[in-house]
Amino acid sequence: MLRKQVLHHPPLAETTPGEIAVAAVATVLVTSETVDQPIEHVFDTHRGPGGSRWEAEATGEQTVILAFDAPQKLNKVTVEVEEQAVSRTQVLVLALSNDGGQTYRELVRQEYNFSPPATTFEREQWIVAGEMVTHLRLWIKPDKGGKSCKATLTSLVLQ
Repeated sequence: MLRKQVLHHPPLAETTPGEIAVAAVATVLVTSETVDQPIEHVFDTHRGPGGSRWEAEATGEQTVILAFDAPQKLNKVTVEVEEQAVSRTQVLVLALSNDGGQTYRELVRQEYNFSPPATTFEREQWIVAGEMVTHLRLWIKPDKGGKSCKATLTSLVLQ
């Protein structure tokens, strides 16, 4: 008798109730990423201090854009950033587009101060009133003081 087992494909992304499964509803555009720390890590469930993360391959300013397959309603955006090696002030700007990425409306401009080993992790949750959002853009400056370092992001959660 033939032995067999039917394999089931895992879901595209693990999320908790109320979260948007980005892998299922959007294309992610990113200016650079390292092989070991790709942008996929931002959307996994390994969050918090010590979680997986994205790291830009290039130094300097970076952009991450979510281009949604269909317009989305966004209520909350949560961002986590961790830096354990370099003292720096990372600037992050969150903007939304309702017209296919032609124009963006800036919603949040946030600075994260890291002073390892004492201050290494930041988590922010913003309430947004995003109706019919076609694109979400994060612009990241890894150090506002001009140090040559790389942008990082631990998680980006949409609800």
